[in-house]
Amino acid sequence: MATPALGGFNAAMFITLQRDLKSTPLPVTDDPRWTRIVARDKSADGQFWYSVATTGVYCRPSCPSRRANPGNVQLHDTLAQAKATGFRACLRCNPDGPSPEAGNAAMVAKACRFIEQSEEEPSLAELAAAASRSAGYFHRVFKAITGLTPKDYAAAHRAARVRQGLEDGASVTVAIYDAGFNSSGRFYEKSTGMLGMTPTRYRAGGAHEDIRFAVGETSLGAILVASSRKGVASILLGDDPDALVRDLQDRFPKARLIGGDRDYEAQVARVVGFVEAPRLGLDLPLDVRGTAFQQRVWQALRDIPAGSTVSYAEIAGRIGAPRATRAIAAACAANAHAVAIPCHRVIRKDGALSGYAWGAERKRALLDREAVSGDRSSRV
Repeated sequence: MATPALGGFNAAMFITLQRDLKSTPLPVTDDPRWTRIVARDKSADGQFWYSVATTGVYCRPSCPSRRANPGNVQLHDTLAQAKATGFRACLRCNPDGPSPEAGNAAMVAKACRFIEQSEEEPSLAELAAAASRSAGYFHRVFKAITGLTPKDYAAAHRAARVRQGLEDGASVTVAIYDAGFNSSGRFYEKSTGMLGMTPTRYRAGGAHEDIRFAVGETSLGAILVASSRKGVASILLGDDPDALVRDLQDRFPKARLIGGDRDYEAQVARVVGFVEAPRLGLDLPLDVRGTAFQQRVWQALRDIPAGSTVSYAEIAGRIGAPRATRAIAAACAANAHAVAIPCHRVIRKDGALSGYAWGAERKRALLDREAVSGDRSSRV
């Protein structure tokens, strides 16, 4: 039986056209993977590859080379398919090997081990030479990945070794030299900032250090303010005053905790006033104890004006560590100075409040209070 004609276009021709349409590839620009190539999306690496006919190379999606004309691009689901084109691997993005980010991470990890195993602090030139990179490039990558310069990382590691040595019962002299300080003079220049107290007192676990404290009440609940000889060492918020005192004891297990007198309670009243009216400011000396990285983060937090918020990523950018957002969040969580170091002004990139050591509701209340205070001051 003959195939019926459909106005000069019979059914057999229709079937052939359908088959041809199915076998004709869509333009590259219609493939969602092209937008990831345009964006140089690093998360797409390893999911697919692409080749460029005019240059005769194949690349990973994040390749930093000049964007190719999509008419000359072919997409490949596997590395084997990309190699089957007969093209060569791109020298810039190295599609056959680890990504540049993975390579840099491995390089920095190796440098960190080198720093930790060295008797004395290695120079930047030595570290860069060991990594077969220029000093400038190595310094930039190291800081981007760790959030610290190589010098700061070495200093933090040596400080940790000193603390560990003192905690293990070593004499101060032995701890100093075991940590890589080649003279006691160089160590004592930095010892108080490194340990928060003298080495002898640290070795005793902070024994005999006097910490004055007092508990007050705010509209957000109980507040505990504690000070060392250097300045305010803790500002803690919570629901239970007794729990705040126990928290303070955990932070300073061997110090002498002394209840504040009338003069000290006046200082607590200043902190309470700041909680209630943030725009008044809080001009008190702080005793801030933390790693070099934490202190950089906390200083960046203190630079955020009342009534403003920033994301963790923005803080990471401000301290020159754009990939350290998780470390930024950890530093915020370790902050012992509520409101004075305003970690409540750091939010997630999508605007969510995220975590807060003293409760999300207090974080929301502080931000709302600062916003209202800012509206009032703008109308004055």
